[in-house]
Amino acid sequence: MIGRYSYLQVALVLFGAIFCLIYPLALVWPSGWMWHEGAPQASHYYMMIVGVYATLGIFLIRAAANPLAHRSLIWFTVWSSVVHAGIMAVQSLQNPEHMGHMLGDVPALLLVALVLGLLLRGAKEDRV
Repeated sequence: MIGRYSYLQVALVLFGAIFCLIYPLALVWPSGWMWHEGAPQASHYYMMIVGVYATLGIFLIRAAANPLAHRSLIWFTVWSSVVHAGIMAVQSLQNPEHMGHMLGDVPALLLVALVLGLLLRGAKEDRV
């Protein structure tokens, strides 16, 4: 029987892989994933974000082997995603040229937070 623990493992691998693909997402849909004009590598800030998210993605994939041993990493991902989405939403509303983020990375980050938070809360009961 597949329970929340198994779904959490799948979600960690899926979201981890997506976090590793932030750079290609910016190439496909720049208005939803970048804050600057031009190629992704044209911004030092953006490349720093790509590096941070790729690193987080790798650690989320590794955490899938034993999610309950990596709760703090998962909760960090949940809450940092909420904070990141909130800041980006406010900035998008203040700068109409960035409204693409309201359909791109803002809902994506909130989805990550919601899914991982709900699955982590129920995963312990599944494993007991």
